[in-house]
Amino acid sequence: MKQDNTADKNLTWHHHGVDRTDREKLLGHRGATVWLTGLSGSGKSTVADILAEMLQERGVLTAILDGDNIRHGLNSDLGFSPDDRKENIRRIAQVAKLFSSFGVVNLLAFISPYREDRDLARSIHDENDFVEVYVEVPLAVAEQRDPKGLYKKARSGEIPSFTGISAPYEEPLSPELVLKTHEFSAEECAEQVLEVLVAKRIVPPVT
Repeated sequence: MKQDNTADKNLTWHHHGVDRTDREKLLGHRGATVWLTGLSGSGKSTVADILAEMLQERGVLTAILDGDNIRHGLNSDLGFSPDDRKENIRRIAQVAKLFSSFGVVNLLAFISPYREDRDLARSIHDENDFVEVYVEVPLAVAEQRDPKGLYKKARSGEIPSFTGISAPYEEPLSPELVLKTHEFSAEECAEQVLEVLVAKRIVPPVT
């Protein structure tokens, strides 16, 4: 989807009196975006939910942005063509960047099958604010899980351009973390993400 940037020359970014540093000092942690990518049924949303609970217990402010939920509202006008997928990712990356600037730890669960689109999402964020997590699972396992019955519909031709069946998924080349949800429990995977957030000094360690 082509963006109309003709008004850009008339736009000025407004700097507010309360800035990111003030908010992060108040919250006691940094803002950041954890971008969980992987096949449908890989466990992205499950890990995000458990991680949010772990962070909540630590007093960390989080927001979960889930692919299906976003498509019910903000991106309800988009389909699943490559161009629409790109715009879907661009919009949510801009939202996540804003949330990060407010001191929120965003947990995003999106298939986001194309490397170029994920790289765009990273480039939109400030340096060190973006953590790409590849939720890896063999297609056979994801298809066996099939919590929403989507693979069955894709196999029967009811869903065109379905990632992993009739549309590609491009694995991340250098994510900050790879989660193997077919080898570890969702709780163990969430712990692995938490360890990365502590190591990157996004959230403080337990004292």
